[in-house]
Amino acid sequence: MKTAIAVAAHPDDIEFVMAGTLLRLKDAGWEIHYLNISNGNCGSQKLDSEETANVRLTEAREASRIMGAIFHEPFSRDLEILYDLQHLRRLAAILHEVAPDLVLTHSPEDYMEDHMNTSRLAVSAAFTHSMPNFETIPSVPPPFKEVTIYHAMPHGLQDGLRRKIKPETFVDVTDLQEIKLKALAAHKSQQDWLESSQGLNSYLQTLADQDREVGHLSGQFRFAEGWRRHSHLGFSSEDRDILTEALPGRVV
Repeated sequence: MKTAIAVAAHPDDIEFVMAGTLLRLKDAGWEIHYLNISNGNCGSQKLDSEETANVRLTEAREASRIMGAIFHEPFSRDLEILYDLQHLRRLAAILHEVAPDLVLTHSPEDYMEDHMNTSRLAVSAAFTHSMPNFETIPSVPPPFKEVTIYHAMPHGLQDGLRRKIKPETFVDVTDLQEIKLKALAAHKSQQDWLESSQGLNSYLQTLADQDREVGHLSGQFRFAEGWRRHSHLGFSSEDRDILTEALPGRVV
């Protein structure tokens, strides 16, 4: 069975830009995995750090259950996702254990450092897929198999300097909107937080609007998620476009 893992920064990031593609792969017979590196402890203006982390862990577990994904525990905190050895060793251990054929992660250019550092960590951790001498925490031998990485669209479809980012690959998620919205709605604590901190008046509407805009860019789908494929060098053969191969008729 083929395996895919979504590696995101915070609880609800997967639902915004990756969940539809994960669900599409699941429908195609893949095993799917769900990982947020941070526990989301800063995502409240009312609860303290520990209470917030506990609430968001419960919500993330529920979202993962709704999607039918295998859940992995977070191992960092908001604004503390750094590109350092401690994070890299922890993430590499998870990727070695999961042995994914496909890694979905954030855009290298995004509006916040947690997203961009997660993207870098995911790339480096995946790069150790055939490196038995790289020490992971805990110690897990590498899977010795090809892996392909795709980067999701940044929030607002633009980088930190407001330059538009265009996808190379589009995945049709039109018929998956209901379950995507249900999974995002599991993150109940985020409604007030996103409204007050980031001006997202309805996070559910924000998701639908972004998927609609990406669908428009595809020229084919009503709602879509957009992706850019990472370089194959050090990861797989040059012609390995596994996402397109896995979802015939659902990808342009």
